Amino acid sequence: MDVQPGNSVFVPVMDRDGKTPLMPTTPSRARRWIKSGEATPFFKKGVFCVRLNRAPSGQARQLIVAAADPGSKREGFTVKSKAHTYLNVHAEAVTWVKDAVETRSDMRRGRRFRNTPCRKPGPASAMMRTSKRIPPSTKARWGWKLRVFNWLSALFPVTDVGVEDIQATTRKGKRKWNRSFSPLQVGKDWFYAEIRRMGVTLHLRAGFETKALRDQLGLKKTSRKLAETFAAHCVDSWAIAWDIVGGNEVPDNRDLLCIQPIRLHRRQLHRLQPQKGGERLSYGSTRSHGFKRGSLVRHAKWGLAYVGGVLKDRMSLHHIESGKRLTQKAKPADCRFLTYNIWKFHVVAHTRKGEAGMGRSMTAALSLPGVSRAIG
Repeated sequence: MDVQPGNSVFVPVMDRDGKTPLMPTTPSRARRWIKSGEATPFFKKGVFCVRLNRAPSGQARQLIVAAADPGSKREGFTVKSKAHTYLNVHAEAVTWVKDAVETRSDMRRGRRFRNTPCRKPGPASAMMRTSKRIPPSTKARWGWKLRVFNWLSALFPVTDVGVEDIQATTRKGKRKWNRSFSPLQVGKDWFYAEIRRMGVTLHLRAGFETKALRDQLGLKKTSRKLAETFAAHCVDSWAIAWDIVGGNEVPDNRDLLCIQPIRLHRRQLHRLQPQKGGERLSYGSTRSHGFKRGSLVRHAKWGLAYVGGVLKDRMSLHHIESGKRLTQKAKPADCRFLTYNIWKFHVVAHTRKGEAGMGRSMTAALSLPGVSRAIG
């Protein structure tokens, strides 16, 4: 475990409107603000924040960079200024859309052969011939990165965005092989256009440039790409951010906020397999007895959890870190809504033992007295 000196944790600060991010502050100052009533604590998708109840003392802004290291299964994000590293995010990529689209096509084809009511497939074939069409799996992957950047920009006053520009390997004379990578390029172009629309400056770095930055800084990258360590992906995003904004050549914060998107089953008419008697039960929705699925709630028995599916007049609750289902029989009346949520999350700490900040479990932080009322 890497040990880092000094204070490596900062708390995001929002203006009085609750939407405009200001320069982050230290945990000790945030505690003083909360105690004196100058600020209100709340959580924003797994990160502890404070909202000012007064006008800010200053409007000065520093250059803050949000950088990303894209990957096929895991991705790294870093938010950094010249003086501090504010946040490292280790995210799981969206990988299930391709299989879901294939299953949906099989179900629709089966309904046509059974002579059941179905939509006409004409417009879909015309859409497939569109030159700028983005396949669903490609758009889901790049859309996930865009959502993370939008979330980071809502926490910090981000001025620049850095991305490692991944390239598909082409083969000379292999026209069919090279053409199969066109969705990657179309997805990148769409993603870069959306980033520029955010009003920030986009910086692209090739893979060999990122490696040269790591070598220059003396940073090592592990070959275990699925490991929840700083050296897996965030080391690249940190190096890109450092190249844009500068600062100390040694990472001052290697703590990771690990997030995994909650998969919601949408627009599925019924379960794939019929029940006894040939009945097919309905399946898939984004609401459970008035709760938005994924929302954080507090239950008298199961504690802090997020909302899952329904079973008649009951609903299921899941663990916010592992996603494991805790129960299928929770009464909606026994659940107290806390906040909306779209992913599972936990913290992996690399700071020394006893240092205040995000090194503690996010579950424990959410259980602190008064915090639940603050975000409710």
